[in-house]
Amino acid sequence: MKKNLFVTVAVLSLAVVLSSCGASYNTIKRMQKIEEGVSNPTTKEELIEAIRKFDKRSMDLALTDGQIGIWYKILGTRYLDQQEYGKALECFQKALTYYPANQNLYYYVGVCAGFLAPTYMDYNAEGINSDSVVKRMNYLRLAEDAYLQALSLDPKYYRAMYGLGVLYVFTLDECDKAIPHLEKFLETQKKDTNAMFVLARAYYVTGEGDKAVALYDRIIELKPNAAKVKEAEANKKKVLEVMSSRKN
Repeated sequence: MKKNLFVTVAVLSLAVVLSSCGASYNTIKRMQKIEEGVSNPTTKEELIEAIRKFDKRSMDLALTDGQIGIWYKILGTRYLDQQEYGKALECFQKALTYYPANQNLYYYVGVCAGFLAPTYMDYNAEGINSDSVVKRMNYLRLAEDAYLQALSLDPKYYRAMYGLGVLYVFTLDECDKAIPHLEKFLETQKKDTNAMFVLARAYYVTGEGDKAVALYDRIIELKPNAAKVKEAEANKKKVLEVMSSRKN
C-alpha cells in the first residue's frame, strides 16, 4: 500500500514538472549539463565536444534539439572564418536538419560551395567528363540552389542576391541571370560599389554598354577609394572603345 502510494506521488510530481514546457526544458537542460559536463561552449573544440555529448543522448524536447542546431551553425561559422570550407559546409548542412527554413543557413551553404568548387581542378587534363570537373560543377550548382532557396524564403535577402550575381558573372558565365538579382540588390544597397562593378561587367558582356558606362560613372561619383575610382575609369574607357569600334 505504501509502495503504491509512493509511486502515485512520484508520477504526479513528474506530471507537474512536465506540465510546464519552460520548467521541463530548463530542468532537463540543467540535468544534462551536470551529467554530461556541457555548459556554454564557445571555442571550436568546446562546440565539437558539446555536440558529441548531446548527440549520444536521446533528446526529449524539440527545444533541446534546436540547441544542437544552433551549435552546428556557430561551429560552421568558426570553420568558415578559418577558411575550412568543407567542414563548415558539413556543419551548415547538419544545422539545416534542425532549421530547414533558415535563409541564413542556405546562404552559408552557398558561400561554402562557391569556395569549394575551384579546388577541383582537372590536373590530369581529362576533359569535361573527369571526376574533378563534374564535382566542380556540382558544387557550383549547389551554391546556386542554396542562394535561390535563401531568396525563396526571404525575397529581400540582399546577401543572397549578391552571391548569385558574383556566381553567375564570374564562375558560371551566365551574366543574363545575374542582372535582375544585382539590380534588385542595388535598389536597397544604393552605394555598394562592389555590386556596381559586378553588374557593370554583366551589362558589358550582354551588350548593354551604355548601362555599364553609367554604373562606372556612378562609382567615380561616389569615390569609394582611389583604387576603385581608377579601376572604374579604366573599365569605362575600355567599354567606350569597344562600343566605338563596333559602330565603325
